[in-house]
Amino acid sequence: MVKRKADNQARSDGKKSAKNLKKSKNTLSPEDTKARFRKGLFDQSVLNEYTQEYASSTPYKHAVINELVDDSLLRKVRDEIKDNVSFTPKETDIYKIHQSGDLANLDGLDDDALSKLPSLLALRDALYSETFRNYVSHITDCGPLSGRKTDMAINVYTPGCYLLCHDDVIGSRKVSYILYLTDPDIPWKPEWGGALRLFPVEDREGKDGEIAKTPLPDPVKIIPPAWNQLSFFAVQPGESFHDVEEVYHASKEELEKQGGRIRMAISGWFHIPQIGEDGYIEGAEEKAAHKSGLMQLQGNPDQYDRPVAKPVQVEKESSSEDEENTFDEADLEFLLKYLAPTYLTPDTIENIADQFEEQFSITLSEILHPKFAAKIKEYVEAQEAKTLPEGSEEIEKSGAWKVARPPHKHRFLYLQPGEENAEDSPIKELLEVLLPSRQFRLWLQMATRSTIEGHDLLARRFRHGKDYTLATGHDGKARLELNIGLTPTDGWGDVEEDEEDEEEEEESEEEEAKGKGKGKSKATSNGSFKDKSKGKAVEKKEKAEEETVEVGGHEVYMAGDDDEDEDAAIYKSSEDEDNILFFQAAAWNKMTLVLRDSGTLRFVKYVSRAAKGDRWDVSGSYEIEEQDEDPDAEELAEGAEDDEEGSEDDEFNGFSDGPDGNGSD
Repeated sequence: MVKRKADNQARSDGKKSAKNLKKSKNTLSPEDTKARFRKGLFDQSVLNEYTQEYASSTPYKHAVINELVDDSLLRKVRDEIKDNVSFTPKETDIYKIHQSGDLANLDGLDDDALSKLPSLLALRDALYSETFRNYVSHITDCGPLSGRKTDMAINVYTPGCYLLCHDDVIGSRKVSYILYLTDPDIPWKPEWGGALRLFPVEDREGKDGEIAKTPLPDPVKIIPPAWNQLSFFAVQPGESFHDVEEVYHASKEELEKQGGRIRMAISGWFHIPQIGEDGYIEGAEEKAAHKSGLMQLQGNPDQYDRPVAKPVQVEKESSSEDEENTFDEADLEFLLKYLAPTYLTPDTIENIADQFEEQFSITLSEILHPKFAAKIKEYVEAQEAKTLPEGSEEIEKSGAWKVARPPHKHRFLYLQPGEENAEDSPIKELLEVLLPSRQFRLWLQMATRSTIEGHDLLARRFRHGKDYTLATGHDGKARLELNIGLTPTDGWGDVEEDEEDEEEEEESEEEEAKGKGKGKSKATSNGSFKDKSKGKAVEKKEKAEEETVEVGGHEVYMAGDDDEDEDAAIYKSSEDEDNILFFQAAAWNKMTLVLRDSGTLRFVKYVSRAAKGDRWDVSGSYEIEEQDEDPDAEELAEGAEDDEEGSEDDEFNGFSDGPDGNGSD
């Protein structure tokens, strides 16, 4: 965590006091503690004011204290962190941040390392002192808090970083807090993002009279970061839902003026008393965990999740296997309206089936017929040109598209087959005509050598700056999952898209020299064909100069992790831990097929506001007859390497000296 670098200018008095820094946090006297906070903070009238504000706050009880710490002390803390603390970039399905180690581990550092962090240790000890713990306990009315179990880290959010919706309920956590260390001389602006956002919870009474708590998809309380500001709330199962808004991207010039938009904060939790502390109750932690689990399950809140699956079972046809696996003229005529002719030839279908049987996944580019694809593109671009209402309720009132919920599982717009008020559109035609048809089912069975028993279809729109799905597993027998990417904008990091850009530029340069070009067809590695035409004008020069920004939106399949101490969906970290089974960036006119085994995690990464548009797709789940062999993680991963992005992690390279230069909240 601490940079092991030479510091010839280390103060001798710092080294002399290093051993004293290891003293217990609980030994601070009330006078010493109060001296580390702003003057007047502990006055009874001030305490009463914060207590009243906390009690009346919504959507759940929380408090915000501005100018919490002595300003000179906190500035020293920030300087020490900038000079001596290193950060690890970390990404999961739920967050993208740069994180330090647990500050509880500071006591284990050697004297030389400790001498570089005297102010940080002084702050940590003050926050977990008996005096300040009692202060927080009085405001929240949550009972005694542990001074022995410290649980805090430094988190840095740079442009593109975020933390999605969650309730912080883990173990013995009692109070969640965040202390901002943003630039004290460049005030943070709300339009930069990075706000702590609180979600309202709706009480739903079931038939049995039990109340289920379900968070609504839109936050209602927004608390922008501010230097030396503390936000905190009691951790409440099924209720204390919150997120950290994305820190938004800006131009290089803007970022230089704004200090880089670096949202730095110390965040952590106060826990219930531990063995040997006042207020400790034997078995309280286990009871609290059990109660939390019951409260989260009370009233079966999963029954209110949206969208609700609408599986359609397929009637078994009484025909021979040969008849089932052949198209007649009418079948081909129907499929040719929707699918590219290349994918209807016996050789191509056979090649697809061979690869799918070997790797349990495949990607098919330009799957839709050009004329039908053009209709979809026109429709999608027309929809994106319209201004969507901000609120979920207004969106659902204005049309057939609904908002997926709850936000601690997913949030996106969706359309299911059979919606009465759905306007006619090529996407509706995909959902209600092609994908459920006998002809497409026959094609899919031939392409995957599977027997389909049923399907469940869904069109999805992931709004940039808003939407995502978090990692969920799949229980039961293996099933076939289909996705057709319908995202017309570029810049999503699709490997094939990047290769096409390079090829088009090279081809255009060659033709400029020759003064002519000829039509050409190119076969891809997965057996599909793309129509390519030379002679295109080069429009890449300006784009090449732009800085590449990761915008998310990719769909990921991952092997499940049984280690409860680790985040299940870590797929990018400094250690290059990589358990991706299948990866596909948002793309245009591209179908993916994956045979998903029980336990495999799947998610769509949060779509950054920096994306050029929304992410559109049609997703289908197909129940199939059980096969002799199901894919395991090792087999499925064999074909994943070519599907992944080749870019390296965005490393946080520290702080600039000036304008030129858990996840946790």
